[in-house]
Amino acid sequence: MGFLTVLWRRLGFLLLVVFGVSIITFAISHMIPGDPARLLAGERASEAMVAGMRQSLGLDRPLPEQYRIYMLGLAHGDLGTSIRTGRPVAEDIRAFFPATLELVIAALLFSIAIGVPLGVVSAVWRDRPIDHLVRTISVAGVSMPAFWLALMLIYLFYGQLGWLPGGGRIDLGASAAPAATGFYLIDALLAGDGQALWSAIRHLLLPALTLGFVHVGVVARQIRSALLDQLQQDYVRTARAGGLSAAAVVLQHALPNALIPSVTVLGLAFGDLLYGAVLTETVFAWPGMGSYVVASIQALDFPAVMGFTVVVSFVYVLVNLAVDLVYLALDPRITGVG
Repeated sequence: MGFLTVLWRRLGFLLLVVFGVSIITFAISHMIPGDPARLLAGERASEAMVAGMRQSLGLDRPLPEQYRIYMLGLAHGDLGTSIRTGRPVAEDIRAFFPATLELVIAALLFSIAIGVPLGVVSAVWRDRPIDHLVRTISVAGVSMPAFWLALMLIYLFYGQLGWLPGGGRIDLGASAAPAATGFYLIDALLAGDGQALWSAIRHLLLPALTLGFVHVGVVARQIRSALLDQLQQDYVRTARAGGLSAAAVVLQHALPNALIPSVTVLGLAFGDLLYGAVLTETVFAWPGMGSYVVASIQALDFPAVMGFTVVVSFVYVLVNLAVDLVYLALDPRITGVG
């Protein structure tokens, strides 16, 4: 019953979110000053040429009619045609999305790999100097502007030390492995291309570190809070009374239970990273959805902007659905989530 309840609630919420996001994005995009037809036709184009371009793009129709046409296409999986590239938006997104997803997954893994140990250390040595240090790092991660951190990392590791590249997805002049999945790391592994793999890893490190650092603090604080709660439970005192070592009590008993409520935080972090990738990709010239949507905004490419927003919102809700179902599987006592 709990599984079906969560599934139907989230599917209904998914449709509501896509509908709401489409309305808001459509309204905002058409409030932006400027004329896409004029941009495409050029400043020297005559009014007749601009009017013809506007008609071919469907921009001469009333806004409610434009929105109705867009929603009819969306219902059939058609995100429209990009004004800037002239290609279907769905095709553009399929081309750019793997780069963004690869970056987001790497950032999330970095957040987990660093945040979980910090949270455990902070909870075990509560109110000691190491706890204060971890909490300071957490606050710094949440408060530090991503663009500033990105620029500092580029300055240090690229400009001063020369250890890592400052942008792009692979070395200039180097060839990526044959595109089987669109993920450079996976494609290089499948092709057995060590040079392409090493180049892709080096280019991924700085943007993943920048994007993931904010959520290191979020994960650490969540793990600390959940673990402190578990350490006060009766089963922990029983385990200690049974002669188990402190490490065994924390790692084998308390931590697994503390990770259950943290699943929700990790799911929300994944969605936040998708949106946060826009700024990070721009700074590091990462050829993903973030760079695509920034260029589309500058060109007043309404279909591309709306397509990006709808797809990311769709993925965000799907991730939350998966998180709820995982949470339900980890704790069968729950009969409904959210």
